[in-house]
Amino acid sequence: MYAHAWLIIGVMTVTFIITRWFKLTTELAIFAAAVVGGIVHTRGIPVRHLIEGTFTYLDICLIFITATLFINLLKKAGGISFIIREIIIKFRDRRVLCLLLLTLVLLIPGALTGAGAVTVFTTGTLVGTVLTYMGIEKTRSTAIIFVCATMSAAAPPINLWAMMAAAGANMPYVGFMRPLLVLSLSGALITMFLLGRKGTPVDLEKALKELPEPPEEMSWLRVLLPFLVFFGILIAGRIWPFHMPILGLPLMFVIAAVVVIIISPIKLDIVTTAGETIRSLIPLVGIMIVVGSLIQIMALSGARGMVSLGVVTLPLGVLFATLWIISPVAQGVFQYAVAPLLGVPLIFLFDMEGVNIIIGLAALSVMWPLGDGLPPTAVVGRAAVLELNFEGRYYRDFLKTALLPILIMLGICTLFLIFSNQLSFLI
Repeated sequence: MYAHAWLIIGVMTVTFIITRWFKLTTELAIFAAAVVGGIVHTRGIPVRHLIEGTFTYLDICLIFITATLFINLLKKAGGISFIIREIIIKFRDRRVLCLLLLTLVLLIPGALTGAGAVTVFTTGTLVGTVLTYMGIEKTRSTAIIFVCATMSAAAPPINLWAMMAAAGANMPYVGFMRPLLVLSLSGALITMFLLGRKGTPVDLEKALKELPEPPEEMSWLRVLLPFLVFFGILIAGRIWPFHMPILGLPLMFVIAAVVVIIISPIKLDIVTTAGETIRSLIPLVGIMIVVGSLIQIMALSGARGMVSLGVVTLPLGVLFATLWIISPVAQGVFQYAVAPLLGVPLIFLFDMEGVNIIIGLAALSVMWPLGDGLPPTAVVGRAAVLELNFEGRYYRDFLKTALLPILIMLGICTLFLIFSNQLSFLI
């Protein structure tokens, strides 16, 4: 049994490496690993399990799509550019307040979608332009956008790593709001002020020329109303759980998107925006689909149980000393698959060892996205480099600049793991 499980793990690993060597995308490489592993285990093609696995994270994919559509509609309506322009006009002479508000703007898209790449595509370029005119060099501004984008993906209410790991362990996604908020907000602020503290006063005239000009009718009421509706529905379900129908996050985002369409000062091309949204999310949704198939085949063959057994038998001290390295590296290789693959057995281990599993999983769910700039995937890192037209060297310039805030956050997350019980008041 053990030899067979190790054989499946080895076959999947070799298949993944070979397909990546032939420059197949990460999504196709993961799916190929699942197919070959299934063939070796069943001596045939396990069609039912491969298809069944693709629906494992259907609800999360729906959240991806609807939340990103909401953000894109708001951007098309001029809401995002309106917020950024208002911030630099009113706070250009108050650098600390300006950086603080720009940090919050960067956190919103990823917090609502669970994807750091969405932050880069929607607000990253605009905020990067402002940072440039605040005298922050290109390398630092690109690193700021990258790390803040990863923190936005980790921010509540939508943290896909925590949701996927919790779902795999039959654990409710409840109680994560405050620990995730503390960690993600701390990481974003540390990055912004560590890398952006030095600079010059905002060149207002040049910055406003670079930023898209919103419609004249755009106002704070039009910008905030969709968010008020979304969070109003969310809070109502918690205050009146027996009277408020369960709408689900995808429907909540659709309602918020409808509000954007209604209050938009300009006519929005909904079909075109929806098409652009789907095209931009193909890599993210694709990896969620193939990860489901991979996990299904690993569970079928016993490989998943072998990985879980290997994790839960490690001494807790060894885990705490190595997770800050293992977590981001694994994210760079497996992307979202790292949550069910490592997160589920770690939940069981934490529970057995008396570690607060909510605080522990929250810390892990902030560690994982920090690896989104590492090879072979480097989804968010490469998105930031491309969107901000960074022309320096990726590893020696960009990643080296981002390394200090990343290490600080990995250290803070490790402390959250070690002192999880003392931090239980955050739940």
